[in-house]
Amino acid sequence: MRRKKHGYFNTEDGAPEPLAVTVRHRVGFGEVDAMAIAWHGRYPQYFALASEELCRRIGLSYRRYYESDLRAPIVQFHVDFHAPVRLDEEIQITARLVWSEAARLNTEFEIRREGGTLAASGYTVQMFVVGQTGEPCVLAPALLAECQRRWKAGEFSELQ
Repeated sequence: MRRKKHGYFNTEDGAPEPLAVTVRHRVGFGEVDAMAIAWHGRYPQYFALASEELCRRIGLSYRRYYESDLRAPIVQFHVDFHAPVRLDEEIQITARLVWSEAARLNTEFEIRREGGTLAASGYTVQMFVVGQTGEPCVLAPALLAECQRRWKAGEFSELQ
């Protein structure tokens, strides 16, 4: 799925606006290669920094998953590299959760360098499963359904 003009995911008619959070991160020595450029294997971790903050703010933290006997493994991960990120550079990582009625999380990401240059973009798809059995959730589990209800009601307007 290549990046489209308005993101990676199609939006459903009447769907609420995506929810977004941006976090800052300074690229450390242990994250770069011999050229002082962030190693490509760090990008999933960069995406996770923003995703965890976004999900925490809307009540979908990993702690709540465990308390609800849920897991949300990543079943798709994609990254497009646009410009290198360098040692000691402060980057901005944006996670944007796109509405879905399904028992899944569709999250788009952007990493911007100092000065605003797009360094990377990408997406993940996480599917909800029952923690004890690993069985996929066919319908949105109660934890996600509550988040969806609040999202539709506009309770997360500060994240749009």
